[in-house]
This record gives sequence, C-alpha cells and structure tokens, in this order.
Amino acid sequence: MVGSEGIGKGLGGGAGDAAQALTAILQTQYLRYLIIASWAVGLLGTVGWRTALAWFAVTLAAGAIRGAFEKRMADKVGAGWGFVFPAVATVTTGAWASAPLLAWFSGEPFGQALAVALLISGYVLVFAQLRGAPRQAIVISSPYGVAGLVILASLWGGPLFWPFLSVLPFTAAGMFVLVTMNMLREERIRAFQEHQAHLIEELEGARDKADAANNAKSSFLGVISHELRTPMNGVLGAAQLLSATRLETTQRDYLSIIRNSGDNLLSLLNDILDMTKIEAGKMTFETVDVSLEDLHRRVTGPFMAQAEAKGIEFVSEFEGEAPSIVRGDPLRVCQVIQNLLSNAVKFTERGAITYTIRSTRLSDRRVAFDFAIRDSGSGISPEDLARLFQPFTQVDASSTRRFGGTGLGLTIARRMANIMGGDITVESTVGEGSTFTFSVQAEVVEWSAVEAAVAIAAEIDEGQALNVLVVEDHPVNRMILEAWLGSAGHTTASAENGQIAVDMAADQAFDLIIMDVNMPVMDGLSATRLIREGGANAETPIAVLSASARSEDHAAGLDAGADAYLNKPIDFAALAVLMNRVGGGRSAVRAGSEQGETAAAA
Repeated sequence: MVGSEGIGKGLGGGAGDAAQALTAILQTQYLRYLIIASWAVGLLGTVGWRTALAWFAVTLAAGAIRGAFEKRMADKVGAGWGFVFPAVATVTTGAWASAPLLAWFSGEPFGQALAVALLISGYVLVFAQLRGAPRQAIVISSPYGVAGLVILASLWGGPLFWPFLSVLPFTAAGMFVLVTMNMLREERIRAFQEHQAHLIEELEGARDKADAANNAKSSFLGVISHELRTPMNGVLGAAQLLSATRLETTQRDYLSIIRNSGDNLLSLLNDILDMTKIEAGKMTFETVDVSLEDLHRRVTGPFMAQAEAKGIEFVSEFEGEAPSIVRGDPLRVCQVIQNLLSNAVKFTERGAITYTIRSTRLSDRRVAFDFAIRDSGSGISPEDLARLFQPFTQVDASSTRRFGGTGLGLTIARRMANIMGGDITVESTVGEGSTFTFSVQAEVVEWSAVEAAVAIAAEIDEGQALNVLVVEDHPVNRMILEAWLGSAGHTTASAENGQIAVDMAADQAFDLIIMDVNMPVMDGLSATRLIREGGANAETPIAVLSASARSEDHAAGLDAGADAYLNKPIDFAALAVLMNRVGGGRSAVRAGSEQGETAAAA
C-alpha cells in the first residue's frame, strides 16, 4: 500500500531488492499524502473533524519523518541496512491501521462498515505494492491483522462475530489472486527480458562478425590494389615508352586509348579502396583544376571505340558556354559519367548514343553542368525505373547472364553524385530509349581555352647524365625505368630488393636512388634508413616508389629519410621534374616535394 511503501522486495530478499524498492518509493512518495487525505475524509463522517484531523496530522507526520529517513538511508542499503526499511514500513503502517479501529469504535451507524472497508483497502494497497514479495507483504500488513483481531475480539459472543469472521476467506482469496496474477505477469516480463537479452547478444555477435568481415575486406582490397597496380605499371610504362617511337596516326590513337583506359582502371582501383569510406560516410573528394577538354577526351575515348566495334554511332556535343578549366574531382566525375556511358553502350544494340555536355553560366565563378547520355536501346518501364538505383538490381533478369555485372554501378554512381552535391535523373520510353542526366555544379577557374602542356623529355636542363640506382623487385618495372633513363643517356644500376641496394650503396656513389617500398628480403623504407646511417650515399637524394596513394604512406616514406614520393604507375614527367632538382641536393628535392610540385605534375 502507499502507506507502507519504502520496503524491500522481501524480508530475505537482500540489500539489492531493498534498494530497488526504495528507488520506486522515493519516486512515488508523494502519493502517500493523497491516500492519507482520502482516508481522513472518510473518517470525518464517523469520528468527527477533530479526531479525523488528529489522525491526519499524526499519520502525515509519520509519513514525512519516514520519507526523510528513507532518503538519508538510501545509500546504506547495499551495506546491509536493507532490513531497516521493512521494519520502518511496518511501524508506519501501524498509524494507518489505527483508522479502522477509530471508525469501528466511533459508535456511528456507518462506522463498522467503514472500518471493514478500510481494513480491506489497506490489505489491497500493501499486497498491490508488494506483489512480488508476498511473505514480506504479510509482515508489512500485520498491523491491519492486529486491528482485525481487536475488532474480532470485541465481537466475541455477539451476533456479528461470525459474519465478521466470514469476511476473511474472500479477502484472502482476493489477495491470493492479486499476487498470483502479478507474479505470472512478472514472470512473463522476465522471460521476455531474457529473450530480449539473448537477441541483443546475438545481434552484438553478428555486429562483431560484420566488423571483422569488413576489416578483412579492407585488408584484402589493399593487397589486391597493390598487386593490380604492379602489372598496370608495366602496361602503362610500356605504353609511354611506345609513345616515344614512330607510330602511324591510327596506332597513336589506339595507344592513347590504351593509356586513357589504363588511367581509368587505376581510378577504379582507387574507388574500390574508397568504398569502405562511402559505407562509413567518410569519403573524401579531391578538389583540383580540371581541363574540360581533357576530361571529355578521357571519358569518351574508350566508349567511342566500343560503340564503333558494335556498329553504333557515337555522337558527342557541347551546348551552352563551356568553361576551359573548373575545380573538382576528375576521378569521381569520370567514374559517374563512365558508368552511364558503359551502360548505354552495353544495352544498345543498334542506332546511336549521344553524349551531351550542357553548360549553364551561373556567375563569373560558377557553372552548372548537365552530362546527358541518350541511347536508342529498348527503354525502361515505369515499374523498373522505381527500383533502378537499388543495389544489386538488374532491370532485365537476363542481364547478369548476358552482360555480367553486380547491379551496383548505378547505385554507386548516384551516391557519388549526391556527395558532390548533384544527382542523376533518368527519362525513358519503352521501345525508344533512355536518357540519363548527371547534374552537378563546379567552380570556374578559367573560361577561355588554354594551350596544351608541352611534354617533358627525360633529359635534364643542364644536360648532365645522372648515375641512378633503380631498386625494384618487379623485372618489368626495372626494365621500363632503365629504358626510359637510358633514352636520355643516364647510367643505371638495379637491385631487386632493399638488402642488395644497401650493399651497392655502401660501395658505389649515385646521383639519385629510386626505391620501391614493398619488396622481399628487405623493404624500401628499411633500406632507406640504413643508407642514411652513413656511407657513400648518405646524402644522395632518394625517391621512394609505391602503389599506395595514401597521405600517411607518403609521410612514412619521408620520415624514413626519403626526399620525394612517387606513385605507381610512374608518370615520367613527374620523375623528370624531380631529376632536374637533383643537382641542388637533397634540400632542393625535398623542397620541391613539400611545395607539391611533383604532385601537380602527376
């Protein structure tokens, strides 16, 4: 009952149960004053206002004193004081139990009926509150039992003795049903909580497995990226060497497509590594100067050849006032547009593909682009358009068997577009074709066209021939580097791992060391540290070479003692810029690296 809250969950329930009960009491203690007031109003009609007011004052004071005692003792329950609260509650219940005695012996006609009602009400309140601890409820309600015995004793030998005694069975039955129903409900709650805890444990286990799988995926992608970059270095390096030979116009066009396609493949490798960042919402985008003409050639080159091979006309056109140079991320823009062009070529059997770049000048420093790809394919139904951008979705159920693919391309492309502040929309008519439009805005650097950059040859400005040590474990990469350096008259020596490089550097002086990072026996960073410890090449400029494009890997190379960092596949123009600084020593090479000139040339 409210008059006896402040009790534990059973006399033998322990300090923990008492603490839980006390917490509930302190949160609802003001309800006792409402019940005390209602009982005082009930007594008012039988014992008079003076007696009712006196009972109200005494019971209210007892409740207030007990409330203050409970607050002070709340932090001592865990120290073995849990038995105090049931004892205090039992004493306090004595003040409440005096109310039915006052009503019974008031002599008023309604007094005896009120006394019976108060007794039953008191038991109900106690057992309702202590529904989880029936033995404790019996103890706490004992003052009501004493009051009942006093009343029963006063009726001994009278006509009301047996009628009053007959009230006890149905009162006890009511208390039993109340306690039983509440215990069953609490048991169901406990079972539900245990089931919920089990589900949470399973979900946590599944989350841990997913995290482990995601980490394994990231590690796998890092290794695969490096392994794919190594053969791509050979392909693109050989293509650069081939471009220095005499070629027919058609051959040079095909070679340009090879190089552009290789660059796009490298961009996609970087995108694979960035997928985990997309999933985590931490993907970053570069902001560099982009030539719109170069971007156009890079995007359309491979697909013009694919369309021609299928007998499809490929048309590209510009609309509006197009700027010459804008700022943005060319890799991400290319990935989005190339995905749309790839789908257009893949799913178009006849007719034409039109690639349109619409430019809208928003201000002197801002432009809006619409990259529209229109095909003459079979089109897409309205039902399929609704699920077109969902992951792992193919509009045609036979598409996967006919063309391959995972159904992720459009999903990734749209997410890329959204991150760049743009979007991809589609309009399609069944039997007539589809138009996909990638809309995005960009900052304008230059509106007018600029002259094409002049290719940088292998020769350095002073015409000096350098003695270069090439440290690379892959024979194709070594061959390409030595061939390019040899074409300008530079002398080269090679080593296939870091240990051989350290031994050679101890005996022979070099003007420049190009050091691969990942090698067997000894890696490039360890070899760089040993060379810097002393010897003929302690102050020789060292450029570390790696397939990793992460900034933290760049910093690790410089911390190991390197002066510059080159990414694979090697851009020989960037290497030529570095070689022109070798004459100024390590400080000149490192200064150029810190200024970002090597990265700009790349």
